[in-house]
Amino acid sequence: MKPAQLSGTALPDHDQLARSAELALEVARRAGADAADISISVSHALTVGVRRGELETVEFQQDHDVSIGVYYGERHAAASSTDLSEASIRQSVAAACEMARYTEADPWQGLADPERLAREFPDLQLEFPWSLDVDAARDIALRCEQAAFDHDPRISNSEGAGVDTHHGISLYANSHGFAGSHRGTRHSIDCTVLAGDGDSLERDYDYSSARNPEALASPEAIGRAAAMRCLRRMDPQKLSTRQVPVLFEPRLARGLIARFVSAISGGALYRKASFLLDSAGEQLFPEFISISERPHLHAAQGSAAFDAEGVATCDRELVEAGVLTGYVLSSYSARRLGLATTGNAGGTHNLLVSAGGLDFDGLLKEMGTGLIVTEMMGQGANMLTGDYSRGAAGLWVENGEIAYPVEEITVAGNLRDMFRAIRAVGSDIDRMGNIQCGSLLVDGMIVAGG
Repeated sequence: MKPAQLSGTALPDHDQLARSAELALEVARRAGADAADISISVSHALTVGVRRGELETVEFQQDHDVSIGVYYGERHAAASSTDLSEASIRQSVAAACEMARYTEADPWQGLADPERLAREFPDLQLEFPWSLDVDAARDIALRCEQAAFDHDPRISNSEGAGVDTHHGISLYANSHGFAGSHRGTRHSIDCTVLAGDGDSLERDYDYSSARNPEALASPEAIGRAAAMRCLRRMDPQKLSTRQVPVLFEPRLARGLIARFVSAISGGALYRKASFLLDSAGEQLFPEFISISERPHLHAAQGSAAFDAEGVATCDRELVEAGVLTGYVLSSYSARRLGLATTGNAGGTHNLLVSAGGLDFDGLLKEMGTGLIVTEMMGQGANMLTGDYSRGAAGLWVENGEIAYPVEEITVAGNLRDMFRAIRAVGSDIDRMGNIQCGSLLVDGMIVAGG
């Protein structure tokens, strides 16, 4: 059997998808729709996993997704399909038009304003195909897992190591005459291992993700990092309840910033389901913190020339000197709030949290005594009140040095208070996601022991 190989699978180009979009829009027009839009995505992916030196999983995926929306005045309906054939497109348009007859009128529905649509499509360097077959991917994963086992004999078991590579193209078009597409890749390597034996097993992981495979950490580095993260959790202790500074590692600090973004997003605001309702212009963070949106960074995970409605993206300062300057809005939520879209239909694009001058060790010295959070469990955030309480595990710090691991604890506070209580942002920025942030040191949190 010939191994699957992504480089041998061609994606359609812009013109091919545009012809399918034109067909859908024309069929909708002939069916009497006042306006219509269509989103098409085509992708293929290879995922290979190993465990304890053996090939465990091989998955090759080819996905086609089509979503067609039609507007009859203030009524809107949408239909989706996984088939790009002409017959399927005609059928999907007909289904959407039929459903629109039964939907409630909504005065805020509609396409994005034509003057806001993107007119320029810069090359953001998002596409780096990885010529990787199953054998090569398996070898990379095996090297990653073996590096973890070789690092220390206390690494006793593995949940596996994996390699994932994804290549896709997506197009959005609407009856205003807009048609824009972008091609991109995503690649990752990960490893999860266990240390100890019997009832004292500890588990942790590490990974690397990038659009360009050359930007990935080496498999050996990922395996060793997974082992080290796992070993530092061995022989955990418990804590009594106390109020202390808490240091969130970058991969968890991202989550705090994501909560902030959710609270200032249009859907939460017009539903009045946010603790940051009517907060534009308020001092939400210390003055040394700024949060910028940079949609056009080359090869970054969140880069895009336009949002999910075709609205042009642009640089903006979401938080300046700690002050919230505006919200995160689509056309629909903006209309509901009497505001203008911010080009964020579908989410934000590369949020950069301003970094301080302290590295991770410097942050420990700054904290003195407190908790490093390395893992969190559960959702634990009430977005209406901002109350925050999550199960956690981590490392206890005394006099600026890691003393011992801790588990079965709860970390609690209020998000509004937590944002204002940030004492420092680390220089250890994690650039692998849409939110790029260093470690966050937050004062005065309640840590409750088990």
